[in-house]
Amino acid sequence: MTLATGTLPKASKGPNCWQCQHFGISYDTKLPYLCRLMGFKTKMLPAIEVLRADGQYCQGFHPKSVQPNKVNG
Repeated sequence: MTLATGTLPKASKGPNCWQCQHFGISYDTKLPYLCRLMGFKTKMLPAIEVLRADGQYCQGFHPKSVQPNKVNG
């Protein structure tokens, strides 16, 4: 299943860039999002660009590590 044929992969959702440790925000207003793993900036979320270019969900997704809440003492 590829975008070239007009069909998308079924039912499962792709990775959420906002929850990925490689996702970043750039200072470039025309290309505000970036993927540090793959080394590119984009107008849309990087996972969407990967899906459009490759026809597959991003394989480089790594969830951000959860940090415990710090209590001011």
